[in-house]
Amino acid sequence: MKKLTLLLLSAGLSLPALPTAAQVTIEHAQGTAVFTQTPSKVITFDLASLDTLDALNVDVLGLPQAFASGPLEKYKSAKYINAGSLFEPDYEVVAAQQPDLVIVATRSAKAYKSLSALAPTIDMTIWGANYLQQFKATSTKIAQIFDKQAELKIKLDGIDAQVTEIQQLAKNAGNALFILTNGGKISAYGPGSRFGWLHDDLGITPAIADIKAATHGDPISFEFILKINPDWIFVLDRDAAIGKGSGAAKALLDNELINKSKAAQNRQIVYLDGLNWYILAGGVNAVGASVNEVLTALKK
Repeated sequence: MKKLTLLLLSAGLSLPALPTAAQVTIEHAQGTAVFTQTPSKVITFDLASLDTLDALNVDVLGLPQAFASGPLEKYKSAKYINAGSLFEPDYEVVAAQQPDLVIVATRSAKAYKSLSALAPTIDMTIWGANYLQQFKATSTKIAQIFDKQAELKIKLDGIDAQVTEIQQLAKNAGNALFILTNGGKISAYGPGSRFGWLHDDLGITPAIADIKAATHGDPISFEFILKINPDWIFVLDRDAAIGKGSGAAKALLDNELINKSKAAQNRQIVYLDGLNWYILAGGVNAVGASVNEVLTALKK
């Protein structure tokens, strides 16, 4: 190389440019991050991002292992570092591992400032309206960081195809009420809410246009559900989602009032996978499974 340099200089020529890593700039919920090379030591406190990384075949170094369940159960193995909880990172562990990327979101977003002092950190929070649009944007940013855009496109194209099919079926499916059960209590969610993408993005008509106005912000009752009498009831069992047993929602809703509803009589009460809708919500595999779950229900 030294001889080549001397020859080029003596001939009045310049050296050819050496290849450099493409720079990737990511805008996230709490700032901007710039990557000049692909991260190889990743710690994520966001299970949705872990789900997306898993879908794109990107391995991680550490995570809150106690919360890895279902399709992410493998991340509880000794191969991975336990980095704390979804709400409280173990800062000593993070500092010791010297990661080149830390990911936070919703539950861990408050730790962003402290974590970003230790390593490059991004906040992948998804919340509220335009859920699928936010999901695609967040997934795309993760794919860009790891040069996995082609792999992501295949996944998103599949989801888009099913969303389109749901939107067509929804035109003649009737209306629906989305409820969450938790410890024997019931809450309803409508358009624009955390689970409102069932209506906003998938096109299923809401049984109530304004849930907050109708319920005055209080948990709903069996009588309320029967009064609304939706064609469909989509149920998220939070107890099951967080590992507090299973079947609580079905037991709660198996009563005389609910059984009188159109949804019950037409066998259109759909018990959703709480892990995908509540814990992994926003991950590529989770969103794909959730969309497929709704499509399967409407096609029955």
